[in-house]
Amino acid sequence: MTDGTARADGRASVDDHALAGALAAEAGRLLLDVRDEVGFADGRALKNAGDLRSHEHLMAALAERRPGDAILSEEGRASVADKRAAGLAGAPTGNTADADRRTADRVWIIDPLDGTREFSEEGRRDWAVHVALWERGRLTAGAVALPAQGLTLRTDALGGAVTVHGSRESVLTAPAPDPGKLRIAVSRTRPPAFVQRLAETLETDVELVPIGSAGAKISAVLLGEVDAYVHAGGQYEWDSAAPAAVALAAGAHASRIDGSPLEYNREDPRLPDILVCHPMSASTLLTGIRDVSDALPSCP
Repeated sequence: MTDGTARADGRASVDDHALAGALAAEAGRLLLDVRDEVGFADGRALKNAGDLRSHEHLMAALAERRPGDAILSEEGRASVADKRAAGLAGAPTGNTADADRRTADRVWIIDPLDGTREFSEEGRRDWAVHVALWERGRLTAGAVALPAQGLTLRTDALGGAVTVHGSRESVLTAPAPDPGKLRIAVSRTRPPAFVQRLAETLETDVELVPIGSAGAKISAVLLGEVDAYVHAGGQYEWDSAAPAAVALAAGAHASRIDGSPLEYNREDPRLPDILVCHPMSASTLLTGIRDVSDALPSCP
């Protein structure tokens, strides 16, 4: 993880870390307001309102604060242009054109609402907002807001990561697992069969812990609530860019499930699998995943 202290144009980029955190937290507060305003009676209306209002807020803020940068947002795709939300007229603001994004030096990769299912269920706290910055081949800043938990996890200008709770910041370092036990975060609605196979294969005590969104799962790893997150079968760059940026800055292992690096700002934004854990668990998990590779869903 770069410390983000210099840019090609000579201007300091340390504020990118603070900006990512501030924008994610702002969008999170907006989403809490949307929950209060729309209510939970119509889940689809609440999901659409949250997705699009958060998206528009982030797109406008980045256009104002970083007008020369490209943006890739889940809600800015042409495929979601027909979605509407209460209080919004017209289609969502579109992403930077793919050709321009692919040649840009700086690209913000955002998920305005990670975990729409959890967001739409009263009382659930395992949803997030993702804001990440990719620069010339690597992630350089990122933030994951957990609005219902009152937390934001973000990178900092020194190359590390911090947890922000109100006005308080504390150093964030990926905790080591307890010896002889691994708690693995899985989907609460569709835990992949291969993770169950993996749990049976590993020579350690494994507990599968259902958690909602990808950002909430990776945050749980970094906060010591679980020890690993293993996923295969379908995600996109915006699902993991910000959490991966924070995880790497916090000293965690973050890779594809074959151990290869996570790559962003690609022509095809699909990034279907990920492993996040403490480095001391990485070899065990990667070996176990390889041993159950016949059970893996097909991934590009």
